[in-house]
Amino acid sequence: MSSSTAVPGQSPIAETAPLSLCALEPHVPADRLVAEMVPPPRFDSVRFDTYVPDPDQPSQIEAVKVLGEFATGLGGAHATGVGKGRARGASSEKWWRFGRKAAPAAGPLGVYLDGGYGVGKTHLLASLWHATPAAPSLKAFGTFVELTNLVGALGFQQTVQTLSGHRLLCIDEFELDDPGDTVLVSSLLSRLVEAGVALAATSNTLPGKLGEGRFAAADFLREIQGLSSHFHPLRIDGEDYRHRGLPEAPAPYSDEQVTRAAYANAGASLDDFPSLLDHLARVHPSRYGALTDGIRAVCLTDVQPVPDQSTALRLVVLADRLYDREIPVLASGLPFDRLFSDEMLNGGYRKKYFRAISRLTALARDAKGLVAQ
Repeated sequence: MSSSTAVPGQSPIAETAPLSLCALEPHVPADRLVAEMVPPPRFDSVRFDTYVPDPDQPSQIEAVKVLGEFATGLGGAHATGVGKGRARGASSEKWWRFGRKAAPAAGPLGVYLDGGYGVGKTHLLASLWHATPAAPSLKAFGTFVELTNLVGALGFQQTVQTLSGHRLLCIDEFELDDPGDTVLVSSLLSRLVEAGVALAATSNTLPGKLGEGRFAAADFLREIQGLSSHFHPLRIDGEDYRHRGLPEAPAPYSDEQVTRAAYANAGASLDDFPSLLDHLARVHPSRYGALTDGIRAVCLTDVQPVPDQSTALRLVVLADRLYDREIPVLASGLPFDRLFSDEMLNGGYRKKYFRAISRLTALARDAKGLVAQ
């Protein structure tokens, strides 16, 4: 559908009217949540040999080596779909444990990639998924939020049953936001480890420090320590590759430039930022990926500081989904590094907010080509 829109001071725009994210309320069936537990489009083609380690960071080179060996060690009965549960692996399967191959009861059958923003943790996690010798239906990949959403959609027992037949579960951006998640995930991963599922996760926080600064009750601390026992931590140092050697992100554009770009680019959406934040409160975060289905660019006007913590955490999830799908973001108003207050950036969720700033800045850089020069 075509329309003609006048932008003040400029000639009318005669292009296809843009979409509005605020007009979308997607429904996501539970089977889609399971089917979509694969590396996101941005990481479809990544492999260990496409990861470019920083030569000044030996931990990055070591990570590729260790994860490659970890993937190789995950071959066996799971990879061919033989049997189920622990009995399946006890006799015919080679189990990789750090430093040795052993019976299922010895040591953590999991690796935990700990590092700063943009050191390539998700690239390496997706490469591990691709390299593991098992059918795609026997491997699962999702963010921590997507995993908890899956439990909400299927129920705990059905989630355990669904994932217990997998060879590998990869959890990206592992972080505990509340005590309930701690107990839920601790119980889920314990059940999956008992079934012989290998675990891999990424985070900016060591497993024994999850939840630090947000809750410290003794019961929950015990759960966190139980979680950490499933993983062998692997530290990855380095600077944020999203901005390594690249020019600074463009300054925000004018409302007129953003509007014109939205009309001129097929598949673009156009929303004012405050309205989008309000809309996110009415859409479950598990549906944010579906919210972007068919969207090729997101155009936002009047970007303002995020008003509160709940809104900020929803925006973090949306930023992750946009980044995963490589959807550029063109915006007017404040630059993205001013979205979150100093109090937020110094609080318990600061690592989430810095990740969102990093990813949105990268997407803003990608959006420069949307604006007519």
